[in-house]
Amino acid sequence: MGLFLYDDIFAWEGWGGKLKLGHGKCHLRVLDMEADGEERLRYLRPYIAIVTDVTDSQMSVKSCAGHIATQVVRSFKLDPQRLLYLEHYPETRYGVQGEHQIAERFEAVEFTWHEGHAIKPRGRVLKAPMAAKIKELMELLTKPPILTSK
Repeated sequence: MGLFLYDDIFAWEGWGGKLKLGHGKCHLRVLDMEADGEERLRYLRPYIAIVTDVTDSQMSVKSCAGHIATQVVRSFKLDPQRLLYLEHYPETRYGVQGEHQIAERFEAVEFTWHEGHAIKPRGRVLKAPMAAKIKELMELLTKPPILTSK
C-alpha cells in the first residue's frame, strides 16, 4: 500500500544566498511504496514526491522544480534515481461565476542529476490511468483510519 513519509507544507531555499531569491513553499507529499513491509512487488521508483502550489508562496513549483527536488532528496535521504517526482495541479475554476474550469492534472518531471542537484527538468502530463491511480492513492492514504470496536 505505501506510507506517507511527509504530508505538509514544505519550504525550500532558492538561490542567491542571503537574498533568498527563488525561495518558496508548497504542499509536499512524500510516499514510500515499499514501507508497509510486506514482501511483494519491488518498485523501480518506490518513492513518490507530489508537490502542489500554495497560494502564499513567492514561487511556483514549476519554476523551482529543481530546487524542490534537490531539497526533497536531501531532506528525506532518498536515492534520486528511485524517485518519481510529480507536480499536482488541482482543478481550477475561473470566470465571474466560476463557470470555466481547468481540469486537475499531474505532471511527471524527470531531472538530470549533477553533483547532488536536480537540473534540466523535463515534464510530461501523466496519462489518465496513471493520474487516476495517483489521485486514488492520495485520497486513500490521507483518510483517517477507521476504528472499530471489538
